[in-house]
Amino acid sequence: MELINFKVGCKTISLKILDILLTERFDNNLTTLPNNNKSFIGVKDYMDIPTPVFDLGIILNNISTEQSNAHVLKQLRTWQEKLLNWFNTLQSNLLNSSASISSNDAELQDFVLFYKEFNTDNEDLKLTMSRLNEPFQSLLETVKEAISAHNQSDYKQVSALLEKIKRSNLIQLERLFESAKEQITLDYKPIIVFTTKDGLNPHVGLLVDKVEDNIDYKKEDIKSLDKLTEVGFDLDPQTKNMMRGLIKLSQKHSVLIDPSVIFKPTQLEESESEETQAYGLF
Repeated sequence: MELINFKVGCKTISLKILDILLTERFDNNLTTLPNNNKSFIGVKDYMDIPTPVFDLGIILNNISTEQSNAHVLKQLRTWQEKLLNWFNTLQSNLLNSSASISSNDAELQDFVLFYKEFNTDNEDLKLTMSRLNEPFQSLLETVKEAISAHNQSDYKQVSALLEKIKRSNLIQLERLFESAKEQITLDYKPIIVFTTKDGLNPHVGLLVDKVEDNIDYKKEDIKSLDKLTEVGFDLDPQTKNMMRGLIKLSQKHSVLIDPSVIFKPTQLEESESEETQAYGLF
């Protein structure tokens, strides 16, 4: 049986191709309705049939990818601004203060932790973040030289070193910040996956980040979640009900999702439990 993999935050999920009617770009043009389900984001017509759409990011990760991206973008902008303000203040002190200045970059150590511990599946973004280290460490070293020159009253050398920082390290860091922000924005191409239970009519729409690839699976490829939930953690009933198992990919697992049981009314669960558990796999 053929599956299609989709990206949802840091997770990869799989759907049977027979459970999918259509995928289309998400243009944020849904009709919103009053509701208490935070993953329900609105209604979209499929062949003139109003279809509820749910954000799989909220269901699986407790936060939408859009919100997660916005948080990272805010962090990048904050550090970009902090770094520039720190340098401007230091430059002003070096050029105008006659008092001795000590090297104090302790406030920037959190920035080092931020880019060194930054975690993402986007290889381009991961590479960009790793490239912040070289110009930043070079900037700190040159700043130490400028402070030393200042304390020795060598103001000509101070000016030369500050210009060197502005022409080299700061420009490199600014470009890397802008590149990282652009990659986060460009990598997010959300789509709606219209699912079906009968191959004809829409069941629900699922918002995912993007399409990954197609894979073929066999019975032995599906690994049960039962063993995982026996070792000290459990999944909430809604999430557990829709997850049918794990499929080993090259470097990680994909979560097999059964869309037919997503948000199923409680009264229907028992009558369809046998069909749900089998999910047409075996």
